[in-house]
Amino acid sequence: MENYKLYDGEYRFVNLVWENEPVGSGELVKLCNEAFGWKKSTTYTVLKKLCDRGILQNENAIVTALVNKKQIQRYESEAILNKAFDGSLPQFLAAFLGNKKLSKKEANELKELIDAHRRE
Repeated sequence: MENYKLYDGEYRFVNLVWENEPVGSGELVKLCNEAFGWKKSTTYTVLKKLCDRGILQNENAIVTALVNKKQIQRYESEAILNKAFDGSLPQFLAAFLGNKKLSKKEANELKELIDAHRRE
């Protein structure tokens, strides 16, 4: 799972792949130049790193993701929860909400999520 750790630039890059996959590597170079101002060498360097880590694959110059966005989000959220809140979801929610007020709809959505994940 440690391979799922993405730095900001890597995350933006993978998002670009998710939005355009399957995408030819030449087209990906153009997209990265437009979106990030990257040169061809930068795009291929980041692509190789992410392929080596099993997040993307580049076969026959076609780039696709081996990991979906939900998997990355799950890894990142668990890492934050463990690092900053000692794994405590209630502490995380309290800090995240702070003084914010939830709408009735938001509160109901959270309640439904909690109910769906409650251990019996």
